[in-house]
Amino acid sequence: MNKIEQIFENVLSRIKPTNVEILLIQNIVQELKTLIKTRAEQLNIKFTTICPQGSTGIKQTQLKTDFDIDLFIGLNYEEFKSKYDGISKTRAKKAIKKDFFYLCENWIIQALHGTKFKDPVLFFAEHPYVRVNYFHDGKKIKIDIVLYFDLPKEYIMNNGPITAVDRTPWHGKFIKENLTERQKDEVRLLKQFFKACYCYGDKSPIGRCGFIGYSAELLIHHFKSLQNLFENFNSLKNMAIDPIKRRTYDQLKKIERFKDDFLIIIDPVDPNRNVGSSISKRAYDYCNVKVKEFLKNPKEAFFEIRPIPEFNPKTSKKSTIDKLFIIEFKNEDPDVHYTINRDKLYSLGQSIKANGEKEYTHAKKFGRIEFEVYFEEEQEEYNIALYCDEPIIPRTYLRKGPPINSRYHAKKFMEKNPNYIIKDGYLWVEDLHSHVNFLDFLKDFVPEKSPKNLKLLNISDAKNCITSPGKKALYLLDELILPLVLF
Repeated sequence: MNKIEQIFENVLSRIKPTNVEILLIQNIVQELKTLIKTRAEQLNIKFTTICPQGSTGIKQTQLKTDFDIDLFIGLNYEEFKSKYDGISKTRAKKAIKKDFFYLCENWIIQALHGTKFKDPVLFFAEHPYVRVNYFHDGKKIKIDIVLYFDLPKEYIMNNGPITAVDRTPWHGKFIKENLTERQKDEVRLLKQFFKACYCYGDKSPIGRCGFIGYSAELLIHHFKSLQNLFENFNSLKNMAIDPIKRRTYDQLKKIERFKDDFLIIIDPVDPNRNVGSSISKRAYDYCNVKVKEFLKNPKEAFFEIRPIPEFNPKTSKKSTIDKLFIIEFKNEDPDVHYTINRDKLYSLGQSIKANGEKEYTHAKKFGRIEFEVYFEEEQEEYNIALYCDEPIIPRTYLRKGPPINSRYHAKKFMEKNPNYIIKDGYLWVEDLHSHVNFLDFLKDFVPEKSPKNLKLLNISDAKNCITSPGKKALYLLDELILPLVLF
């Protein structure tokens, strides 16, 4: 056994769930099934199956102390189809959502009232589902109960899913049938590594979204082992993983829906879906750096999940301390799903970058701007940490006009700007920047662009950050991201 293999075994001994943990989840699932089946009989509701999905379900690729459960309930689409025939996709989508809302509220939530399953709540991002909590030995176990249409695999392969989660049970079956027990352990190691890199899931602190569990499973399926994956990790950005149709990278890049995707990991259940499309380039780039470091100097520390430290102005790099800024929010509407808040803040960050780097005339403004969004869902606190290359700029700048030999346009420009000058064969005029201080720009720009459900707590330089999550956002940007993107 070489050094890397020994490290893997040592880490695995700490992160693999115990039989007691697995049995606890099985017992919880059985209790839930009984309650849901009883309520279904009372309402004369028919369903095809109830089965736990995800890593703690039929896949069995979960980490130790990962108790969260995804319980999926299949519905026969043929019993609903007549409602949606003959109407547009948009109207059908709304009708399906309405039906699922009704079933969640009157079937699932009612089945849980007055039981040991506490605080059932109807959630929805793209798809309605019920979240309920179960408490065991002082620990809160989150359970998501999800309705879906139980479609044949051939239907999904040829037509795609009807709802966003119809593929999920087939994902579970694929992993169960195609990964050995050893490979499932290697998936656990890979997940642990991604989490240690702060690049896992749709709450990834680095990038909008990191590597999800299913992508980790497909990577191990393709490369057969974690060490082989690590040795080829640098090449992921230039290759295609297509388990079923075996299409090449160039072939897939010619398909419109895939052409802008950074990583390509085709779903073996749905060949028209790229599992890698949601993985941020920034998350991949950071993980790639850590993989190279691990291969060069293997240590168990690369698999240790540490809390994100808070930014400390006294220990920050002198080169960036005066170029860091923070925008801090508090979510005031808990019904708004965290992914919606996350996406709105990434859009806001992109808008700040676009309007801050250049004037409306496309002239340079505050120079390069980088940002990262970090949030803590349970605290309902959301933040944008920003780096601005030139936070203070002169009041005036030279705005470029047409070439002097473009007679018509040059004449118009000179008439409109009598104080023009000629330089390098072009007409130029001195103009005023809309802002000369980046912080003032943020204070003017952000409030009217902020999501209505997010209360703006603070816009300041890094030294005047007021919340713990805000300080963590600044740490991530300053210590982990800027060295990756600037140097």
